[in-house]
Amino acid sequence: MTLDPRLLLLSPDDNCLIAATTLEAGAVVDIEGERVALATTICLGHKLARRALSAGEKVLRYGAPIGHVTCNVVKGGHLHTHNLESDYLPTYTLDEGHAFVGHDD
Repeated sequence: MTLDPRLLLLSPDDNCLIAATTLEAGAVVDIEGERVALATTICLGHKLARRALSAGEKVLRYGAPIGHVTCNVVKGGHLHTHNLESDYLPTYTLDEGHAFVGHDD
């Protein structure tokens, strides 16, 4: 398996990778021998799909499910609050007023 050195695989069972640096939109990364151009900027520490994921599919990090995708995600697609929902805890984001807003109330 070849993996771009800018990406981290935390467990062999994971279907997501972690950005070890900020990756700009249009950057090309090697994901297991396939060169993938990133559609969006992926910030340091954020997740991206190791392979294509179907809506409802569990996302595995450290070999454990952390939630599910809410829509289809292409290989190399950014996984974050816009398309990933926790199955365990409410997801909170900072709105324009800088107050936390729960999305799984």
